[in-house]
Amino acid sequence: MNPQYSAQDNVRCDLCETPVPPMCCDICHINLCIACVGVHLSDDSRVHKVVPFHKRGSTINYPKCQKHPPKICELHCKHCNIPICASCVSSGDHDQHKKVDILTISTNKKELIKKDLEELKNLIRPKFQQAVSKIPAQKAGVKQHSLKLAAALNKQGEALHKEINSLIQRKLSEIEEMDEQHLAAITTQEDVINKALHEIKQVILDLQNLLHSDDVCLVSEYTSRNEEFRNLPAQFQVTLPTFSPQKINKEQLYQQLGSLSQLLITYPLIDEAVRTIKEHGGLKKTAGAVSSPPARSLSDKPLRDQTLCDRPRILTYIQTKFGGFRNQLYNVSCLNDEEIWTSGNKTIMKLYNLKGEVLKSVQTKSGTAPTDIAVTRSGGLVYADPGNSSINLMSGTQIQTLITLRGWKPWYLCSTASGDLLVTMTSDDEEQTKVVRYSGFTEKQTIQYDDQGNPLYSSDMNKYLGENRNSDICVADWDASEVVVVSAAGKLRFRYTGPPSTPRKSFRPYGIITDSQANILTADYDNHRIHIIDKDGLFLRFIHNCGLQQPWGLCVDSQDNLFVAEERTGKVKKLQYYK
Repeated sequence: MNPQYSAQDNVRCDLCETPVPPMCCDICHINLCIACVGVHLSDDSRVHKVVPFHKRGSTINYPKCQKHPPKICELHCKHCNIPICASCVSSGDHDQHKKVDILTISTNKKELIKKDLEELKNLIRPKFQQAVSKIPAQKAGVKQHSLKLAAALNKQGEALHKEINSLIQRKLSEIEEMDEQHLAAITTQEDVINKALHEIKQVILDLQNLLHSDDVCLVSEYTSRNEEFRNLPAQFQVTLPTFSPQKINKEQLYQQLGSLSQLLITYPLIDEAVRTIKEHGGLKKTAGAVSSPPARSLSDKPLRDQTLCDRPRILTYIQTKFGGFRNQLYNVSCLNDEEIWTSGNKTIMKLYNLKGEVLKSVQTKSGTAPTDIAVTRSGGLVYADPGNSSINLMSGTQIQTLITLRGWKPWYLCSTASGDLLVTMTSDDEEQTKVVRYSGFTEKQTIQYDDQGNPLYSSDMNKYLGENRNSDICVADWDASEVVVVSAAGKLRFRYTGPPSTPRKSFRPYGIITDSQANILTADYDNHRIHIIDKDGLFLRFIHNCGLQQPWGLCVDSQDNLFVAEERTGKVKKLQYYK
């Protein structure tokens, strides 16, 4: 076999299948034996170029001109980024454009392809292969870390059980000690009674003997002792101990168990190759690190399609113990659809039913008035106490200080759908204001400045707040005459300053709440009305002309009924504003 064909013994003529054809057509890309060359060239419907097999690929396959077929393009217009032929050049369409030889473009592209191929094979592919090889270990690490967390949690649980058992033993010891005291008192009394009984028995024997005695002298000396025995020895009085179990505060117990930080997953930009991956369920093209938002549970109340009433109406009202210039009503918070918590400028917080009956009265721990109250998801009551810079939880009859601030005073707060606590606070020098998110006892997020570094809020203390269904944080900034809405990440979404027909300086928002439709309601105290705006800041309507007077605090129940606290009248009015 000819050495030059030693590596081609599997190549055959594409027309007659003769082994090891010596020729090929570099235009049609087919192999040809000597006998078939003439047959192939006889097809004059296209151009052919037959070359020796070892020179295959040496012929330049110029593209045909789309504008002037069948001419070929030997130039490339850089301005239009298209191949052009001689007729394109002579037409004058590309006179002011830079033109280069198309072979130069091809050569440069092949150099780029060669470099890209080398980089893909030697750098990029190994990098991805290395990343893939680490994934099984990462998956195993998830389980290992989960086991560590579970072990730590179980250890803490065992410690809590141990403490609880120790406390139970302590109580049992107290019971045993009281039993011993009680039994000792009974035994002492038993001894006294037995001694008297013994004497009585002896007296009875003596009297029986006297009855049968003939000794007149002995009988005449008898003196009755019945008066001595008529009354029992003094009986002691006992009040038996009772056990009054405290209602178990699940939220407090959960916090005592410890806090679990959020899982935070970030997708950093690895290199230019990753940046070109388009979003098809995978990474998203971005210019910076992207954090996945923490999991969040929506409110339990259903999202219903509802229409606002043409004329909102008052369903009922509660005349609270608040009212007047010196006993103002500020805040209202729904415990459930039948019970509401209230507070004002006094130290007592009161729980009412819809009949106006006081179910519970609680005094603040510090003896100063709370500035705001909120009901947690588990039914506890949290309140802000700027007097001692604390945030407190009341559950059952116990008040626990959750957070004590340094250098800041808390003013207003709300409990979020995920169980976090949002708090507005000002610095002690009253120069700064911020919103802080707490998870348990831990500060989780601070919202204070916009993207340009400017304060989001005025420095005044009056800033009620609420969380919307879309996780937006809505703050009624009284001093700035606006509602400031930021995203869950703290990015400014919009500022609402009232509808166009309302002069900004006359809009002074106090209480603020959101409903199941993600609409935002805020109390316009001076104008005796409520503004309703949608989640994007569009004014929808007023609630007015229904007897509202100086509305302050707001809350809604599970049916989107609105409760409004009137500062001076001391009334909480229940309104229907959806059809």
